[in-house]
Amino acid sequence: MTPPELKQTISAGLLSFPVTDFDAAGDFRPATYTRRLEWLMPYGASALFAAGGTGEFFSLTPQDYGSVIRTAVDTCRGGVPIIAGTGGPTRQAIAYAQEAEKIGAQGILLLPHYLTEAGQEGLAAHVEAVCRSVQFGVIIYNRGVCRLTAATLAQLADRCPNLIGYKDGLGEIELMVSIRRKLGDRFAYLGGLPTAEVYAAAYKALGVPVYSSAVFNFIPKTAMEFYHAVAANDQATMNRLLDQFFLPLLEIRNRKPGYAVSIVKAGARLAGHDAGPVRPPLVDLTAEEGARLAELMRALGPQ
Repeated sequence: MTPPELKQTISAGLLSFPVTDFDAAGDFRPATYTRRLEWLMPYGASALFAAGGTGEFFSLTPQDYGSVIRTAVDTCRGGVPIIAGTGGPTRQAIAYAQEAEKIGAQGILLLPHYLTEAGQEGLAAHVEAVCRSVQFGVIIYNRGVCRLTAATLAQLADRCPNLIGYKDGLGEIELMVSIRRKLGDRFAYLGGLPTAEVYAAAYKALGVPVYSSAVFNFIPKTAMEFYHAVAANDQATMNRLLDQFFLPLLEIRNRKPGYAVSIVKAGARLAGHDAGPVRPPLVDLTAEEGARLAELMRALGPQ
């Protein structure tokens, strides 16, 4: 898939990040990861992000990374495009990007670098180095310590033809509007705040109609129903699902930092597709929180 083809692919439809399967000892479990992808593929996501944020990229070893991406590519070949997460220090991000390209992923999502803050010049140098290291498409994730401005993104768009997508995880409306207005159709734009459904209608009004759904991991039918409601401006369906499921879900998710990932793994287990525990420094939901999540899921009906 060429960068323009990837841009077109992610410009419509629902995207998602499969969780990464670990066994009780915390080691990658490819067999159940394969079955997870086989279960999710037919529901109609436009692309899946392997080893993304919900896939615990930040806790994967280099050995894990190659195994996760290879398993995803081999499983989904001919079914749904796989976009690989990459990130961390520039040389590590380059190594992961090149490995993902060699394995056969369709592109990468460039997650924030690690720990330290940086100015626009340094951020631009980091992104450009990664883009120049590969031929396939790159999507930048503005989140955490990566806070690229509209002016910097415009410079990168000129320098890096394969930089084709922008994902927003900051939620700063003024910045998002300035980026959308300055870059126009140069990028595909994705909503990337945790539990993106809560923000989906507002982001669509800003010119960002596509988002990535974490709950697709455990309620894929409902995730697609909500996406189609957003696309059709079906406010009644959106309000019903927000009140019935998404807002109560946030009450659980917001109890502890990192629960945006933990609650998805809990949901996958309750859906009959156990992905094992999260890796430290994340922690799993308590039994009481899991029981409350199970109630919310039962109310939605079969998936």
